[in-house]
Amino acid sequence: MITAVRTRADAVCADTLARLKALTPVRVVGEVVVMIAAILLDLWPGPWAEEKASGWALAGFIAVYLVLLPLRQVFPAVVMIGGAAIPFLGPALMVVLSYTAGRRIESWVKAVVSTAVTFVVVVLMWDWDARPVDIEPVYGMLILVTIFGVGVALPFLVGRYLAQREALVQAMRDRETRMQGEHKMLSRQVRLRERSRIAQDMHDSLGHRLSLISVHAGALALDPSLGDKQREAIGVLRSAALTGMEELRAIIGVLRAEDGPDDDPATRTVESIDSLVSDARKAGVLVSLVRGGQAHPLPSRVSHAAYRVAQEGLTNAAKHSPGAAVQVTVKYEPDALVVEVRNNPSRSGSSGGEPGVGLIGLTERVRVAGGILHVGALPSGGFRIAAVLPYEETALPDEPEDEQDETESPQGIRKWAGIGSIAGASTVLAIIIGGFTYLGAQPVTEVVTQQNLDRIQEGQSEAEVMKLLPSGDEPLVGDGERKSQASPEPAGARCVYHVTDEQSYLAKGTRVVRFCFRDGKLVEKKIHVQRTGS
Repeated sequence: MITAVRTRADAVCADTLARLKALTPVRVVGEVVVMIAAILLDLWPGPWAEEKASGWALAGFIAVYLVLLPLRQVFPAVVMIGGAAIPFLGPALMVVLSYTAGRRIESWVKAVVSTAVTFVVVVLMWDWDARPVDIEPVYGMLILVTIFGVGVALPFLVGRYLAQREALVQAMRDRETRMQGEHKMLSRQVRLRERSRIAQDMHDSLGHRLSLISVHAGALALDPSLGDKQREAIGVLRSAALTGMEELRAIIGVLRAEDGPDDDPATRTVESIDSLVSDARKAGVLVSLVRGGQAHPLPSRVSHAAYRVAQEGLTNAAKHSPGAAVQVTVKYEPDALVVEVRNNPSRSGSSGGEPGVGLIGLTERVRVAGGILHVGALPSGGFRIAAVLPYEETALPDEPEDEQDETESPQGIRKWAGIGSIAGASTVLAIIIGGFTYLGAQPVTEVVTQQNLDRIQEGQSEAEVMKLLPSGDEPLVGDGERKSQASPEPAGARCVYHVTDEQSYLAKGTRVVRFCFRDGKLVEKKIHVQRTGS
């Protein structure tokens, strides 16, 4: 518990410090203007105008405002509830506190709870006795709901709506910035992938050619008809080929394509393996080609991957096992194409080293084509490269399937942002308008006018007096409340009570006139003030 409180206090302090650091002269001036406006509006023409506060009372009034207004930025919910609990605070301050609470409270649960508690405090603090006209409770509650809706609920909802829109705009700006960065990154990745693809092709093709040159030069060096100078030149040629191949591997062999569209030349297909084997034979490699199964149409990506498997296998065999027999197998199985290159151990017993980085690119190329590559040594001491490739085009394994959802999710946020605040404000307005519409639909009769009151005199007949009096009761005033504080009625008389049209708010009550009749004549016309709360 103590740890949670301490963590909350640290968070509040950090937020306060951040807000202080973010203050600008414009914000400071705005806060000062809000303070002055709230104080002046509540002093005049607000509720303090009648009190004519001065001296220490006025200083205390201003001091409370100067304390609550800055604190509303740090503790918005507490200050809003506390403001509703202080009796002498004016409506202008309450509007400011409610608006700030709506902007600052992030959790909708906390927002609902804080407004509900504020409403309860307003109901408890409402002075039901300070009414200039006695009204029935249902209408008093309607007036209270109206005051709460206009002074607290609507400013709170407006502030919350603006905060939600501001957060949405900021989120969209952040997303746009992030998308721009991702677009730059994607463009860079596309360029790198293209460079990597070119490097892969250069490594596969040029490396293969250099290997054949090296093998062919080695075969020529064994020709007994050549002289020493020719043998030396051939040795230099073979050495240059080997050096060039090593430099090629060192410069571009580490550049591997991670994914991307396959747009390799269409001539390097599974059918081109025949010419590949033929070139290797011309270079002196003991290679055989075995084909099996019924030929099946292949996607370009799969066909090219098969060609690369055969090419890389021949290159590795010529490099690492010179003079060894090589067998290339292309077999159409019922559900997949199998391409295999296997070689026997080198005749000299020497090896050119471990397989190079070319197999890394080959593994990736087969993976992109949807196949599986197997590389490993044979029990006999040779080496085997085999790939199983599908007949159908397959999606890239690393394609982000949920990219579309991520792109469309902000639309849902934009669609629903602020709907709760708008619905809440509409509900408050509907309650207020509906309540007063119901009130206006009730049958209302006029009160006794001063003119008719002056025309009515004691001694007049009851019929004449009743013609000058309104028929029915005033709906806002309870029937029993109009005569509870009147003097005793004359003995044997029948009395009726009506509200006059001239009322005084300073009287803290309602002016009621009583007409008493006896034997068909008006025997009394008397006005009394029905004070509230007595």
